[in-house]
Amino acid sequence: MDNNDGTGTLDTMIIGGGQAGLAIGYYLKEQNRKFLILDENPRTGDAWRQRWDSLRVFTPAKYDGLPGAPFPADPLSFPPKDQLADYLERYAEQFELPVRQGMRVERLWREDDRYVAASNGHRWEARNVVVATGAERSPKIPEFASLLDPSIVQLHSSDYRNPGQLKDGPVLVVGVGNSGAEIGIEVCRTHRTLMAGKAGGELPVKHGRAAARFVLPLVRFAGLHVLNISTPIGRKAIPGLKAHGAPLIRTKTKDLAAAGVRFVPRVTGVDDGLPVLADGSRQDIANVIWCTGFHVDFSWMDPALLDDGGMPRQYRGVALDSPGLFFLGQDFMYAAASATLPGECRDARYLAGKIPVSVSRESAASSI
Repeated sequence: MDNNDGTGTLDTMIIGGGQAGLAIGYYLKEQNRKFLILDENPRTGDAWRQRWDSLRVFTPAKYDGLPGAPFPADPLSFPPKDQLADYLERYAEQFELPVRQGMRVERLWREDDRYVAASNGHRWEARNVVVATGAERSPKIPEFASLLDPSIVQLHSSDYRNPGQLKDGPVLVVGVGNSGAEIGIEVCRTHRTLMAGKAGGELPVKHGRAAARFVLPLVRFAGLHVLNISTPIGRKAIPGLKAHGAPLIRTKTKDLAAAGVRFVPRVTGVDDGLPVLADGSRQDIANVIWCTGFHVDFSWMDPALLDDGGMPRQYRGVALDSPGLFFLGQDFMYAAASATLPGECRDARYLAGKIPVSVSRESAASSI
């Protein structure tokens, strides 16, 4: 295994090259720190490119920019996912951020006074590490999915691109979160569509330009400054928000019903190769799309760096008993908006001020 791939010991290693990793990279570059961003994707922004074709960002463009570079679009528009992906790629180039592509970190552990990461036969050492891998690392699919008839097309939302992937016949969309609602409204135009589960709430206004002007600024303010672990109302509300999931933002249950989507009880198992619902009925379907979210997966990290449940021991992204270890971009890490673009930028600025200077400051661009 290569030792540091020629970089020497880094001041800071950022694991994850999405918007969170780029945002904190911007602040470290401002401080003239020696750092490296490891990104598992071939291109910066690919985490967005790999999502379904019709996806548009839920936040208006005026809130979609990273520090130092406003998003180049109508402030009240909702950019397509590929436009956001290209913006992230240009952002990394504009600020000359040291991103190493195609490097999925397989192990992270601590040796003496530094951290070591292993990926693709390479080894990097750093005094500080920022884990900015986000929440969508491991798709969540029930174990009984493997018992479905092999003729049924199964896709997780992370693999779904467009209705052309589906075979003729009914579609069962499992999960009524934002992904399920957006995908359900699309596939119902070409397939008879059933949707299993219940929504965790809905934005009480119509999504669009008027909401971007008058309502979403209030939602943003609440998600950043009210519903966080530093306020009494935030500490009381966040456990319930975690339990019920995010509210439907753009596509609501009435929109789905009007489009012809039929709501059914949750899926509880499989019988004779077909999905079984909570009411005991079997559904003869041709396709299943699992819009069931993701596991937060830190199994690639040394268990000594995590709690007994395999989760970070942290406050506002600062590890409590692993000096030099930081977390960024996780759901509810500090606030309800911590996994959104505005929240990640705010948290990145905060963490950049908490990372100690442990080696001499020198330009990452000139050292890597």
